[in-house]
Amino acid sequence: MLGLVKKLFGDTNEKEIKRLSKTVEHINSLEPSMQALSDEELRGKTAEFRDRLEKGETLDDLLPEAFAAVREASRRVLGKRHYDVQLIGGMVLHEGKIAEMRTGEGKTLVGTLPVYLNALAGKGVHVVTVNEYLAQRDSTEMGQVYSFLGMTVGLNLNGMSPQEKQQAYACDITYGTNNEFGFDYLRDNMVLYKEQIVQRPLHFAVIDEVDSILIDEARTPLIISGQAAKSTQLYYMADRFVRTLEKDVDYTIDIKVRAVSLTEAGVEKAEKMFGIDNLFDHQHVLLNHHISQALKAHAIMRRDVDYVVQDGEVLIVDEFTGRIMHGRRYSDGLHQAIEAKENLKVQNESMTLATITLQNYFRMYRKLAGMTGTAKTEEEEFKKIYGLDVIVVPTNRPMIRVDKPDVVYKSQAGKFRAVVNEIVQRHATGQPVLVGTASIETSELLSEMLKRKGIPHKVLNAKFHAEEAAIVAQAGQRGAVTIATNMAGRGTDIVLGEGVAELGGLHIIGTERHESRRIDNQLRGRAGRQGDPGSSQFFLSMEDELMRRFGADNIMGLMERMGFEEDQPIESKLITRSIESAQKRVEGNNFDIRKVVLQYDDVMNQQREIIYKQRREVLEAPNIREVVIGMIVPVIERVVAAHCPEEVVPEEWELQEIVNYCHANLLPDDTLTADDLWGKEREEIIEFIKERVLAHYDEREAQMSPEMMREFEKVVVLRAVDSKWMDHIDAMDQLRQGIHLRAYGGTDPLREYQFEGFEMFQEMIESIQEEVARYIMKATVEANIERQAVAEGQAVDPKAGEAARKPVRHTGNRIGRNDLCPCGSGKKFKQCHGKED
Repeated sequence: MLGLVKKLFGDTNEKEIKRLSKTVEHINSLEPSMQALSDEELRGKTAEFRDRLEKGETLDDLLPEAFAAVREASRRVLGKRHYDVQLIGGMVLHEGKIAEMRTGEGKTLVGTLPVYLNALAGKGVHVVTVNEYLAQRDSTEMGQVYSFLGMTVGLNLNGMSPQEKQQAYACDITYGTNNEFGFDYLRDNMVLYKEQIVQRPLHFAVIDEVDSILIDEARTPLIISGQAAKSTQLYYMADRFVRTLEKDVDYTIDIKVRAVSLTEAGVEKAEKMFGIDNLFDHQHVLLNHHISQALKAHAIMRRDVDYVVQDGEVLIVDEFTGRIMHGRRYSDGLHQAIEAKENLKVQNESMTLATITLQNYFRMYRKLAGMTGTAKTEEEEFKKIYGLDVIVVPTNRPMIRVDKPDVVYKSQAGKFRAVVNEIVQRHATGQPVLVGTASIETSELLSEMLKRKGIPHKVLNAKFHAEEAAIVAQAGQRGAVTIATNMAGRGTDIVLGEGVAELGGLHIIGTERHESRRIDNQLRGRAGRQGDPGSSQFFLSMEDELMRRFGADNIMGLMERMGFEEDQPIESKLITRSIESAQKRVEGNNFDIRKVVLQYDDVMNQQREIIYKQRREVLEAPNIREVVIGMIVPVIERVVAAHCPEEVVPEEWELQEIVNYCHANLLPDDTLTADDLWGKEREEIIEFIKERVLAHYDEREAQMSPEMMREFEKVVVLRAVDSKWMDHIDAMDQLRQGIHLRAYGGTDPLREYQFEGFEMFQEMIESIQEEVARYIMKATVEANIERQAVAEGQAVDPKAGEAARKPVRHTGNRIGRNDLCPCGSGKKFKQCHGKED
């Protein structure tokens, strides 16, 4: 079908390449004139281009000359002249698309073209890499080209001071990692003074290894956490209990969805162990949660595969790259459950202060582009989620790597013996071999087997990633044997040593198929760069996880019946096809999961944008008196509406309750009576109270001084917004975890989440307004207001809180916690003024 479409309409990728090739001819025609310029004249082009932009020319108008200038600067400074296909790649990026370019085609150099062009606008360009090593390497090397052309280059690293970050972001071009850019965005929306903001508005980002950042890491949100004081004892208790359980008797595991659950027998054991009647009673929600996380820690999370233990710490291993993710913790108590399992000190659970997914962070840039060696298999996802088209850029030289068919063994033991034999044979000829493994465990197992055979080799895994780039760079030397977890050392070129091309180039061995074809293609792509010879082959077994998850039982049965030995391989196109179809199913499934994650996060994202936008306005405005008044008025309106409902005759309106509320929250005692409000319409009552409140506002300002009042307003608003927003993030997280149960009732969980999330957001806004109104109108202020102190809950007279909680002298019986609050809010006492601090 696809072939027919191409015949009828032509290959769109081919059309794009033809279109861009015309501009390449234009750029090439400018080369002699650029070469004729002195260094100073070439540098002067930057000022000329900027001047022309100001006079109305566009970046597209400047593109041929700007690209020609960068090519010439690169030739002079680095000794590297951009190939024609690299110019095409640069144009693809400038147009806000993804350039798929094979490994070794010089993606880093390609980035200099659109980065320079877009930096001419003076709004800052971010170059995003997967790790800090690459950010430092590329900013140093490519930075020479930008500096030569008179542009400034910044490097944004973890651990820099805010001042250093401000300097990095103020540069024309800023290099850094996806995580650091995202965390800076979150931190900027937590600062107390506008001078502490480090990022400029997000303009243009070029993402290197775009598939790794926008797809592999898209499900993991960036989270800034604070400590939450919760007992850690329950983790140990749940862990001790789970150790007594038997698999398939007390609990079952679903390997396909990586889920584990208690059986009836397991539930009975839990109830007996903890001395309770019903584990699923709402009183035991916390205990149930701890047991299920302890079960997951023991039955699903594997040491040296999902995580490693170093220096008494549980460190997460990224399943896609095999890297250790320092500073990252599993959420929802799973990390603590693993700590208990490994007999380590259980750390306190943390409270989320700010969070965003990488998907939503990068969608905020005005223009986004990316490059990678493997994007076409995920084209649909890039288009649907980010609006990014994928263009496959031709290679500079024809690709001659030989990709051999997979070989499949009955057992993992047989497979690994075959892998070692293959390495021994190729090593004997001097041909370099790079072995890709899916886990640290496998890399260490192979290393032991090679040691026994006396084969010198290097192991590259997440435990030693500091030297990984240097090791990977040497992987193409004669006789080199390198074992690497997945794509460790990605972004580093493997250059063939002398005489290696005659031996067949670098040979790649894959020890397991990944659930994503893209990761397999990345491993293969380490060989055969720039027309070099090379080869690749995958060694599989019927015991591999992907095979077990997708119907290996039938093939295994066939192998048993045909009497296959452990070391006897099976080479069949049928098996290869079934593996690829399994991979496609998993990729589709993972895309669906990421899409759902994004749909849920979009709800939070809309709310986040509103809060952050308003918070930024508060920080930047010299005077927020009108903003505060805009918060106080709705509070008055709600109180009046609650006690003067339209369906009730005015004679029965609860005017005294309105008075009580105002005295408790907005006005000094005895400044308002029910008689003042008697006989007035609802709107008149609101207006009357508003006038009294504003008059009192003016009095407070006169007592304090206008300057002090302005600072106090900011202090109160920021504190209210931040504390309520943090609680809201937590509440939304809880809602999201439980919302899937609604599906059993026949409702759409996402719709419910959107609806309830909106209601909760409205409640949060009202709560912020009430807190701001009460503190602005009732708090006693110290002489020197420090935002930092007030943000931490200090510098406000505790009497203000007492007054707020004591709206009415109650002379009758004591107020019950479930009685209506006497302040007249319409809420229960325990949810209103009966709240404990």
